[in-house]
Amino acid sequence: MTLAPLLAAPPLVQIHALAAIGALFVGAVQLARPKGGQAHRFLGRLWVALMFAVTLSSFGFVYRPLIGPFSWIHGLSAFTTVMVAIGVYEARRRKLKAHRTTMVMLFWFALVLTGAFTLLPGRIMHAVVLGG
Repeated sequence: MTLAPLLAAPPLVQIHALAAIGALFVGAVQLARPKGGQAHRFLGRLWVALMFAVTLSSFGFVYRPLIGPFSWIHGLSAFTTVMVAIGVYEARRRKLKAHRTTMVMLFWFALVLTGAFTLLPGRIMHAVVLGG
């Protein structure tokens, strides 16, 4: 493992990657800890801020555009941004089962699954984690 490829990447890529790694860590802690209380709310707010940093930073990337500068990944980013906001709304409205479902699904699909794709050959995180 080497951080050199990430450190050599443009600042926007670094912000995006570090926010995603932070959200992955904070999300895992959230899933493992008891729900409710001040710590849960603090970590939840931190996770939401990190997720917004991940999704909003992704709009600065141009990769295989389909419509103007936008690709299918931008659609996923927009969807994720909306779903994070919905998850917050659900918590504020005390719809806790819906909130839990939304946030857990976001963690697994928007972070873990999509994060796994960053490990494909030719990607920066592949070079960071697997040294290739």
